[in-house]
Amino acid sequence: MDADVIVVGAGLAGLVAAHEITRQGRKVLLLDQEGPADLGGQAYWSFGGLFLVDSPEQRRLRVKDSFELAWSDWQGSAAFDRTEDEDSWAVRWARAYVEWAAGEKRSWLDGHGITFLPTVGWAERGDLRAGGHGNSVPRFHVAWGTGTGVVAPFVKYAQQAFQDGLLTFRHRHRVDELVVEQGAVRGVRGTLLAEDDTPRGVASNRDAVGEFDLTAQAVVVTTGGIGANHDIVRRYWPERLGTAPSSMVTGVPAYVDGRMLEISEAAGVRLVNRDRMWHYTEGVRNWDPIWAGHGIRILPGPSSLWLDALGRRLPAPCLPGYDTLGTLRHLRTAEGLAEHGHSWFVLTQKIIEKEFALSGSEQNPDITAKDRKAFLKERILGKGAPAPVDAFKRHGADFVVATTVEELVGKMNALTDEPLLDAAEVRRQIEERDRQLANPYAKDAQIQGIHNARRYLGDRLGRVAAPHRLLDPEAGPLIAVKLHILTRKTLGGIQTDLDSRALGPDGSPVEGLYAAGEVAGFGGGGVHGYNALEGTFLGGCLFSGRAAGRAAGRALS
Repeated sequence: MDADVIVVGAGLAGLVAAHEITRQGRKVLLLDQEGPADLGGQAYWSFGGLFLVDSPEQRRLRVKDSFELAWSDWQGSAAFDRTEDEDSWAVRWARAYVEWAAGEKRSWLDGHGITFLPTVGWAERGDLRAGGHGNSVPRFHVAWGTGTGVVAPFVKYAQQAFQDGLLTFRHRHRVDELVVEQGAVRGVRGTLLAEDDTPRGVASNRDAVGEFDLTAQAVVVTTGGIGANHDIVRRYWPERLGTAPSSMVTGVPAYVDGRMLEISEAAGVRLVNRDRMWHYTEGVRNWDPIWAGHGIRILPGPSSLWLDALGRRLPAPCLPGYDTLGTLRHLRTAEGLAEHGHSWFVLTQKIIEKEFALSGSEQNPDITAKDRKAFLKERILGKGAPAPVDAFKRHGADFVVATTVEELVGKMNALTDEPLLDAAEVRRQIEERDRQLANPYAKDAQIQGIHNARRYLGDRLGRVAAPHRLLDPEAGPLIAVKLHILTRKTLGGIQTDLDSRALGPDGSPVEGLYAAGEVAGFGGGGVHGYNALEGTFLGGCLFSGRAAGRAAGRALS
């Protein structure tokens, strides 16, 4: 044997699994098709949000949360409907994850040196039903250091294990086959790729310079999802979401290619829930891209007016920050929209200053650097939009600014192949919305949501602008943002039991094979069901990677 365990994929789930194995004194080969610069994978680029229940941060903000409320929200969002088959393990994973989030998770993260901003975000507010999709309370805890900070301790552990002779890095090793002997996985075969010194996130070469054949007692697959492979996204795009748009922006680097899903299937693994995926509707083209088609997601507060490609206001619950997949479904299935892949935010300078954040570690340099003074100055006390947001407003191809509605609509129409918007109709809808702000109550669902958000201390301090008319000259100028569909997460994948053992078509474990992270639907082949509550993707990598590493280490002879 070349090692006790081979871990395929050096992202967050792989690093956590490797740590759990090496801390048991076992030897690990950590393989990845990318070079050392990409250690940590996609998680490095993330905003660093983590789902926690009844945390100290929530309690300080007077948020009353509980396992019972969180589990109700999870079930209402997941809407598991394949419980006798594809969801059979996903449901068990889901409950175990929510129990972890309401229990040991906070202290476990603290033990690894991962701490959080004092504010808690209210992401994915839902479909406006108590028993439906969405978070009833704020649960989105942003780590100091963003995703980079979440990855950092596990990179450190891997480097220490390397120094101790327990871990060997095998960069530029692309796995093409899982080696199966007498029904058990006993290694991997693949292609050795040419060295490449491109910076982190930039697509590397695929020049073959050799082959490899490695053996171990067990293999852990942690290679991520399909977000950068638009062909696979389109192949499994579900009918319930209409048709895939003809063009999308990409929220992940090129190496998130989904290759290991079908390679695992060829080794006897069962893939489930492949029609479940998570793509955002608030993507903008990065004016300073790192990878091809690089898109950034706007993390919106609740106040922007949302119009479809034809200039019609989106209906509730398709509101900013509420129901991601519900909005995606509307934009892909509503009358007249199938041929268009974009929508619009219309807002004011006052809204962009208070409510706009951008997803990604590189778009939040103050938090990524753990600079608390800069965070306070920029986000709470500062005037103007945060610097990265302002840069997008000034340089981004999808942002336009004007002083009148007519001028704004003219600039919006200039960003599409043909003029689709009527200035008089856009003005009518803005004025209709503005009339709802004369009182501290309203019949308009979005205005109700703004008032509701302002009752939460965290939102009032740093996330939601004071209610105002879009046509108030004191709040201007007017801003419009062209929004694209942004590919991101895979919600299905390799079916696993609670020890992260990969399962075959008959439901029995494939001996010697484990899977964790996004390639396993973050556990069980689809822990989120149809919808995610946000802050659950990094956490899914941590939880399933931990389970895989512990179980693989225990099972070794």
